[in-house]
Amino acid sequence: MTHRPPNRASQRSRWPDALSIVLVGLVVAIATAAAVAPSLLPISEALGEDGRKIAAVTIFVGSYLALAIGRIPGLLIDRAGIALVGASLMVASGALPLEDAYRAVDLETITLLLGIMIVVASLRLSGFFAVANAWVMERAKRPLILLAAIVATSGFFSAFLVNDAICLVLAPMVLELTVAMGRKPAPYLLAVAMASNIGSTATITGNPQNIMIGGFSRIAYTDFVLALGPIALLGLLITVALIALFHRSEFTADVRLLAPRPNFHVNRVLVIRTLLATALMIALFFAGVVPARAAIVIGGLLLLTRRVKSRRIYAEIDWALLLMFAGLFIIVAGAERTLLTPDLVARVSRLHLDQLPILSAVTAVLSNLVSNVPAVLVIKPFIASLHDHDRAWLVVAMASTLAGNFTVLGSIANLIVVQKAAASGVEIGFWDYFRIGAPLTIITLAIGTLWL
Repeated sequence: MTHRPPNRASQRSRWPDALSIVLVGLVVAIATAAAVAPSLLPISEALGEDGRKIAAVTIFVGSYLALAIGRIPGLLIDRAGIALVGASLMVASGALPLEDAYRAVDLETITLLLGIMIVVASLRLSGFFAVANAWVMERAKRPLILLAAIVATSGFFSAFLVNDAICLVLAPMVLELTVAMGRKPAPYLLAVAMASNIGSTATITGNPQNIMIGGFSRIAYTDFVLALGPIALLGLLITVALIALFHRSEFTADVRLLAPRPNFHVNRVLVIRTLLATALMIALFFAGVVPARAAIVIGGLLLLTRRVKSRRIYAEIDWALLLMFAGLFIIVAGAERTLLTPDLVARVSRLHLDQLPILSAVTAVLSNLVSNVPAVLVIKPFIASLHDHDRAWLVVAMASTLAGNFTVLGSIANLIVVQKAAASGVEIGFWDYFRIGAPLTIITLAIGTLWL
């Protein structure tokens, strides 16, 4: 009987999984100790408060680290699950009472997201996006025109209907369109992701972090568009230029595009009805109606139809994203309650966040470290103390969104496009994205900071 030596490579590969599980166990143990120690041991209130602070720091850091990675090695849990576990530990440890946890969840933000998701689902199921796809195929006779059309489409719809949802719809359509036309899909898919990030900068309803900022700041929808819309428009033009520059062989060739006529099913009545509802919703945004109210009312009315079963629309909604938001609100509220002392606020004020270039840089870096939504929640407590409150929030909205183009991991929209591409055998690597995304981010951040 022969003896086989242990596979050292396999053992080394298990180390990250084992270490992460040990760390998770440690976080849970600290939260449990903070919860039960005051009732089991004769300790002072001050010592109990210190225990809750330690637990809050541990839970906050652990949750944000896991959210930044996007998973916990060795466990089958996603960002939504991580946020929910972190929130539950904040409550369990005593860092945040359950009643305060209920109040910490910003229902206006979640309501707005839900309403817009229903509208986007209705547009997709009606066949509208398939019609738009066919319209582009008929008119884009040159690769550069096709690129510009994709950037314009992704940027425009992402400005009003949440960029993550738009990428879910557009990525497979652009992939199918480019393959049918005999083109390389990668540069056009990059256009979908990058344009969706930049286009979403323009409005409160463009992306999840802007939705939160709109609720926190109470900046009027029109004022937000007037401040950030020009930055988004210029950014889309730069996106076309950079993608064409880095993929010169694709766009300099004198090629006339031909594509077979697509075959799709469209419910004309539903398309017209949904388009009218979408136009009305956007008009209400500009008219000053609270965005959450406009979106959820329009979304609710769209469910009143005999043409699409409600459960098909529910299947299109990103419930995991809504759950992640709820968990993040509670995690940050617990950290604020136990850790946000006047001394900490004074230390952060020494960073001179009132200077727009510094605030922009800090937001951009933080957004790439922990993702843009968690970054906005971390920065939120320090914005209130700044002199020009509204302008500071606009800078945070601009920087946190444009920073999403820096790497492929910078935003959920990027990951959606890359995953959709990979599922169809199209590889978009880190360097493929970074060589365009990094200069695009730096240029647009500089323009945005100078503009504001």
